[in-house]
Amino acid sequence: MNKDNQHKKIISAWTMYDWANSAYSLVITSALFPIYFHAVTSQGDTSTVKFLGRVFDSNSLQTYAISAAFLLIAFLNPLLSSIADYSGRKKSFMYFFCTLGAAACTCLYFFDSIDRLWIGILGSMLAAIGFSGSIVFYNAFLPEIAAADEQDKVSAKGFAMGYIGSSLLLIFSLTMILFPEWYGGISNGLATRLAFVLVGIWWFGFAQITFYHLPEERSNLRESGHYLFNGYKELRKVWYDLRHSRRLSDFLLSYFFYNMGVQTVMYVATLFGDGELHLDSSILIMIILIIQFVAIGGAYLFSFLSFKLGNLKSIGIAIFAWILISIGAWFCDKRFGVNEQNMFIGLAAFVGLVMGGIQSLSRSTYSKLLPSTTDHASYFSFFDVCEKVGIVIGTFLFGYINESTGSMRNSILIIASFFVIGLILLLRVGKQQELQPHHS
Repeated sequence: MNKDNQHKKIISAWTMYDWANSAYSLVITSALFPIYFHAVTSQGDTSTVKFLGRVFDSNSLQTYAISAAFLLIAFLNPLLSSIADYSGRKKSFMYFFCTLGAAACTCLYFFDSIDRLWIGILGSMLAAIGFSGSIVFYNAFLPEIAAADEQDKVSAKGFAMGYIGSSLLLIFSLTMILFPEWYGGISNGLATRLAFVLVGIWWFGFAQITFYHLPEERSNLRESGHYLFNGYKELRKVWYDLRHSRRLSDFLLSYFFYNMGVQTVMYVATLFGDGELHLDSSILIMIILIIQFVAIGGAYLFSFLSFKLGNLKSIGIAIFAWILISIGAWFCDKRFGVNEQNMFIGLAAFVGLVMGGIQSLSRSTYSKLLPSTTDHASYFSFFDVCEKVGIVIGTFLFGYINESTGSMRNSILIIASFFVIGLILLLRVGKQQELQPHHS
């Protein structure tokens, strides 16, 4: 009984990190920072800004900064995670990146004018690196703390905790922006920057619950002083195993494309609503909250679908839904006789339904496909690299096409193609034996 209680406590502590770090995903990535960045960098009728001696479209500059951050972390994570797995220090690396990300969010408080643009760019990049760096180690704990038949449910619980926690913090932050008289009549700009500080405190503070309860690891080092060499050795081993596991490599290839679409949408949805549809910021934030709360149910809905249909079929349904969303976003134009605001809200609700489900199932499906091994961080680093490189390519192409054509609407066609390719590749995985639904 005590052992069972301890297991439940570890599971709850693990999901608490989703509660902690999702505040960054929502407030910094999706809700407040994109709108704030656009407000600071937009001067009159122009949305261009000079940075590093070059003139950028301010919306595209945001996507380029995201691309640069994830390009760096894509190179770092495989090395760091293999070292962490080999040395038994996953929790230590996770703690370092958590601290980096939380501190970077707090430093965004000082991004108060166009003259301090470098703080906004550098702070947002370091926050992204901290978030992404900690996630690979966080995910690597899943197969160690949960049996295969409970990983779908545990993964879904983590995402649901993240949606709830981040939404609560966003709602509180909105009270500072919408009701400044409650806080001494502070300006919208100050209220938003204080929200960035709260994200850092929330992230680092609640993460301590996770770090306290996650099991300690024993070092696997057989020789000291050869971290780099051993890290590359572990990477080579994982790469070899992937080449000889067709099912796992096929799933990763499919994941690379469809998740490129998912992640790009998450990072640019607010930019699209603000820069292309010119929706009011209060409407955009309301839409983001709709996505969050619908996503809670979506994560559990797709956990139920995987129970009934299996993981691969459930992911296929989600990808098809994303294709329909992309097509709908392209037609979200008053030239086609639609109400842009109402249609965007409807699409947002649809996004929420499939966003949590596809992320949660992707994580647990990959975990189930792993061979029998103790090198979970090394394997999850490959999973993470697929995600990060996808974000680099997706956000860069979105920004580049927007800057080249003058319309983010054209970039949507690229996103739609990511989902189509991902679905085709998933069907190839599906021709092999379907992962059996876990009945527990």
